[in-house]
Amino acid sequence: MNAVIFVSLLAVVQYMSLAALVGRARSAYGIKAPAITGHEKFERYYRVQMNTLELLVAYLPALWLAAQFWSPNGMAAIGAVYLLGRTLYARSYIREPASRGLGFLLSLVPIVILLVAGLIGVMLAMLESV
Repeated sequence: MNAVIFVSLLAVVQYMSLAALVGRARSAYGIKAPAITGHEKFERYYRVQMNTLELLVAYLPALWLAAQFWSPNGMAAIGAVYLLGRTLYARSYIREPASRGLGFLLSLVPIVILLVAGLIGVMLAMLESV
């Protein structure tokens, strides 16, 4: 489970790094809190952070649940693809939002795989206990 813990912590660090970038962009583009609009470049940073938060809510439980039923190292490897996807998504979206597709796909597909793995795992476990 150490690999799952490690990948989970990396996801939180990644999210906190994105939050720090939003704070820096807020300062650079003169966007005073609580405003979340006002400069397109700031809005890109903000959207990356919020989209990451939206996916993180599904990613972390899916990762941990899948790792309960399948190889934790294998599930952590799938989770690492999510981290790569989020990094690619952030860089692409901030540079040119229309280019975010591959990063988003590499973020979403691992979550779906982990969710399906968790569902199959729990269903098999329920069948065994019958």
